[in-house]
Amino acid sequence: MRKLTHEEVGKKRITLVETKNIKRYPIYVLADNIRSIYNVGSIFRTSDAALIEKLYLTGYTPYPPRPEIEKVALGATDAVPWEYIKDPLEAVKKIKSEGIKIVPLEITQNSRSYTEIGTSEFPLCLILGNELTGVSNDIIELSDFSIEIPQYGFKHSINVSVAYGIAVMELVRKLNS
Repeated sequence: MRKLTHEEVGKKRITLVETKNIKRYPIYVLADNIRSIYNVGSIFRTSDAALIEKLYLTGYTPYPPRPEIEKVALGATDAVPWEYIKDPLEAVKKIKSEGIKIVPLEITQNSRSYTEIGTSEFPLCLILGNELTGVSNDIIELSDFSIEIPQYGFKHSINVSVAYGIAVMELVRKLNS
């Protein structure tokens, strides 16, 4: 076994030009007041890997162009369709009006495991919450259902960009199975 070179890996990937017209997964993502510019860069990079339909950045979430985002995103800001909407609730209402289910990645009284999503529940918009306060209660009230990642240690949360990576890749796996 050997590690592939960048050139060999590149031959297995789509080009930046192809990202503009490729069929994407019916997964939308909304960042609800994310504080860390580096989390935003990571969310862009993961969104590219998962080939999501669109990323919405809302509230005080940092958005491109910012060199700190690019440092982590490594060009993914050019590959992922995205939009900034100041008011998170306005964004959620817009998305919901388009027939897309609103699904916070959040621990709620009725949340279910992220592995329990069926293909009939797409298209959906995964809502990512603030690093300290999570998804806002106003968005929770507008949601169709919520999902969570089981945790077995002392802490009750996972970094938002890491949790997003876990959840979105499971959603893509479901769509591909």
